[in-house]
Amino acid sequence: MRKDIKLPEIADNVDTGYLARILVSVGDVIEEDQSIIEVETDKATTDIPSPYGGKIIDIKVNAGDEIRVGQTIMIVESGDVEIEPIPEEPKQEETVVTAPVKEEKPTIEKEVSAQAVSLTPVLNIPTSYGYSVPASPSVRRFARELGLDISRVKGTGLGGRISDNDVKAFAKQTIQDKATLGKPDYADVPDFSQWGSIKNEPMSRIRQITAESTVNSWQTIPQVVQFDKADILEVEKFRKMSKAIVEKAGGKLTMTAILLKISALALKQFPKFNASVDMKNKQIIYKKYVNIGVAVDTPQGLLVPIVRDVDKKSLTELSVELGELAEKARNRKLSSEEMQGGNFTISNLGGIGGTAFTPIVYPNQVAILGVSRSSMEQIYRDGQFVPGNMLPLSLSYDHRLIDGADGARFLRWLCGVLEQPFTSWL
Repeated sequence: MRKDIKLPEIADNVDTGYLARILVSVGDVIEEDQSIIEVETDKATTDIPSPYGGKIIDIKVNAGDEIRVGQTIMIVESGDVEIEPIPEEPKQEETVVTAPVKEEKPTIEKEVSAQAVSLTPVLNIPTSYGYSVPASPSVRRFARELGLDISRVKGTGLGGRISDNDVKAFAKQTIQDKATLGKPDYADVPDFSQWGSIKNEPMSRIRQITAESTVNSWQTIPQVVQFDKADILEVEKFRKMSKAIVEKAGGKLTMTAILLKISALALKQFPKFNASVDMKNKQIIYKKYVNIGVAVDTPQGLLVPIVRDVDKKSLTELSVELGELAEKARNRKLSSEEMQGGNFTISNLGGIGGTAFTPIVYPNQVAILGVSRSSMEQIYRDGQFVPGNMLPLSLSYDHRLIDGADGARFLRWLCGVLEQPFTSWL
């Protein structure tokens, strides 16, 4: 008998995803729990297994589609007992949403539908769609289709019951709020083919998210960059002396791992850098935990897994965990949870090259450390020139919270530990 395969719940607070790949074809015979598609959500890629075994007789989606939890993606011919289908929503309630209107006077539904895709990332609206709020299934579905969290909608009905009109009013206000945030009005590009041959390629979902996130950060965070150099001759001695111990545990002692540990100590020393700015409530949120993101270059684009509780882990533990997370990032196996909750970020481009760069502060953080390639230089010390292995560091920070003197002290402290690792922190 025929059975619908629907997109299951992917993760908490994730209601939609983009179809990255279809792993089966019409006519294929599949087994229960066999992976059938790959879905991208918030920079993570997840394999979706089939709940049934059988023969694929129809595929309802295409690669690149945005698909929702509960949406039918495939149909299989199965010999298993048919599961009772979910009853259809009452037709009467549907007509409230799709009632015809005059062409010259668009309704809020049309206005929202054209913009709803971007509401959540721009306004950082959570998508927790809880079932404790008083609303009918059709009203809940209407809110989901608009990309809105129904738990934030105030109901005007008896006992606070939420109606379609309440959802529309909330959506209209959300659009107005979004407009006040100054969402960029992207200019049209010219027809480049008039000057020569071109090739158009759609942005991957990861690149789209990165583009929107960096634009949002650049527009909302006044960023200043502090530059400094650290002589890492001594820390390189330490790294070479200790790498065998870390390798025995299954890790690799890299400069990134060392900077991860030192940065955790710095965040404890300078708690303002381990905070977030809440302008809406005029608050500074100081965090007692130390979670640090590490930028990883992958074929799919930049991914930033989070290493949690860095201050509570040894350098060996951090080296092993960092290697595992980087491997998962390159293999597109990171979960959404593994890229959330960072307080500070490290971006190390030293393996590629360059003398300096200005990394962009991530939303809800106040600083990011950029690392470039070290080089041997002559430095003047104790009345004479001596060789030094100088590591360029770039600290970008949120000037709403951090002043120039704060940034200089933080970066100089990092440099001091790198230059005297045997006496500063071991």
